[in-house]
Amino acid sequence: MPDVFADLVGQDEAVVDLRRAAAAAAAVLRAGAADRAPALLTAGAAETTGAAGPAGAAAPGGMDPSAGMTHAWIFTGPPGSGRSVAARAFAAALQCVHGTGCGECPGCHTTMGGTHADVRLVVPEGLSISVNEMRALVLRAASTPSGGRWQVVVIEDADRLTEAAGNALLKAIEEPPPRTVFLLCAPSTHPDDISVTIRSRCRVVPLRQPPADAVAEVLVRRDGIAPDVARWAAAAAQGHVGRARRLARDPEARKRREAVLAVPRRLTGVGAAFDAASALIEAAEAEAEASVTAADATERAALETALGAGGTGRGAAGAIRGAAGQLKELEKRQKSRATRAQRDALDRALVDLAGFYRDALTMALRAPVAPVHTDTAALAGAGAQKWDAEGSLRRLEAVLACRAAIETNVKPRIAVEAMMLALWKG
Repeated sequence: MPDVFADLVGQDEAVVDLRRAAAAAAAVLRAGAADRAPALLTAGAAETTGAAGPAGAAAPGGMDPSAGMTHAWIFTGPPGSGRSVAARAFAAALQCVHGTGCGECPGCHTTMGGTHADVRLVVPEGLSISVNEMRALVLRAASTPSGGRWQVVVIEDADRLTEAAGNALLKAIEEPPPRTVFLLCAPSTHPDDISVTIRSRCRVVPLRQPPADAVAEVLVRRDGIAPDVARWAAAAAQGHVGRARRLARDPEARKRREAVLAVPRRLTGVGAAFDAASALIEAAEAEAEASVTAADATERAALETALGAGGTGRGAAGAIRGAAGQLKELEKRQKSRATRAQRDALDRALVDLAGFYRDALTMALRAPVAPVHTDTAALAGAGAQKWDAEGSLRRLEAVLACRAAIETNVKPRIAVEAMMLALWKG
């Protein structure tokens, strides 16, 4: 197994900071300073401005505060930058017996494999993270680490915390249990993504969009993808590592992308605009349904079995009748997950469409940059001549406005229809 930070693409500065912090955490444990750990971890957490810690903060024992550890972190960056990858890798480094994230010890192996007893992963499948889920997590995180190192809580998509869930988490961060570390992932530190009070008690690790060359190198090295395919996929995915891997390996993903990029030439009138909107929505719904159907059936079967379905003993029928509430709750969670999957699929399509109009804009401006979609560069060039820079920019803004509207819970069909009409009108 390689170093745990090996898959964190194009984030060299962040890796240096995280290694330094993991080494400082290991030094605390080696010194046998369990009683000092909470004081050390909270030193410098409040009002930090970045990975280097607060200016003027004095660390215990004269330790450089930039090399110190804190009890709460926020990993920020655009989609595909590797926020969750960075958080999991840092969690592995904290559990590493060497304190470096060697990738070879049991702590690294089990953390990266998702089986470490002291690392809890919160990966929201629905639209939000509920307060009940967060309260249960905080309660479990207060226990003593079974392995003698750290309790680590990784919350992916922390921007999905409800207000009540955020308050429950805030209390735990304000009064952290000994040896507990919280790692949050969010697009940014804007109040729309993470509350100001939580942000003020965390150290921020900003990640950037990895360059296409770095993404392509990883696809070739780790996934064995041909170099030319890797370069194309990395450019088309606009630095999103997971998306690039999917494009390089999944023919269906490439077909969906081709259908999206065919939208600009289909917009010949009002009727065509509504037809294109329906096709885009239906494709997202089909993709989402395919991704969740198997999991839904498995979860329902497992719950029904646990509740006594199929049993013939006394009381079995009554038990399953009394389980209606639990089945209804499961259906509610599955519906939320399906909605999230549909919006994610639609957002991927909108990102591809935005890339096309971005290419048209750069060509209209004669900007010396490579196109995102090399296979539709000729079509984008024709659009640039027809629309000029101002028209290309208006169309790009229409796509971005559609994404923003869906994020604020506008019905996807309404948002997409409005976008298609704006694209047609220019």
